[in-house]
Amino acid sequence: MKYGELNLGQVEAIVNRLGGMDGVQRFLSGESMVKMVEHVIDCDADPFVPSGWKVESHTKGGQFVFNPAKIKLYLSPNQQNGKSIDGNKLRKELANEPVFNANVLDYLLAHPELIPEEWKKDERGNTRYIFFWGTIYRVSSGHLCVRCLYFHVGSWRWYFIWLDDDWDDDFPAALRAS
Repeated sequence: MKYGELNLGQVEAIVNRLGGMDGVQRFLSGESMVKMVEHVIDCDADPFVPSGWKVESHTKGGQFVFNPAKIKLYLSPNQQNGKSIDGNKLRKELANEPVFNANVLDYLLAHPELIPEEWKKDERGNTRYIFFWGTIYRVSSGHLCVRCLYFHVGSWRWYFIWLDDDWDDDFPAALRAS
């Protein structure tokens, strides 16, 4: 079967995107065409700052044309096999890594249809909290933290973890894949 990887739901979604069967006929006859939308994220812009917070550091990253294949979910060896690492130590480990900043997090929250399904849970079925280390915040209490993306009760949300906390294998960093 030539298109064996497509399921009925995906075929239905394609037909709906083309405007039903009339749209499919217009497309097949050459009367209409499909235009691919590029999602460009400005990683040089100032990040969103929650009320009462300040930006401690913000690593700019140019214009990023969103493609989930260009994002790698990274765990330090010190976060694997039941281990955890202090967030301040993890920050030092990630200092020379191509981390994404919070602009990517906020763009994805505005466009949740772009987020890959496999980002919801890890291989063990645990919720993933995907961190965007390119932006470090200072909360009103003075603690440093990093914001993350996670899926809960049917929608994508953001949260944060203090750098003074332990970071385990549920907390991957979003890095540029080479």
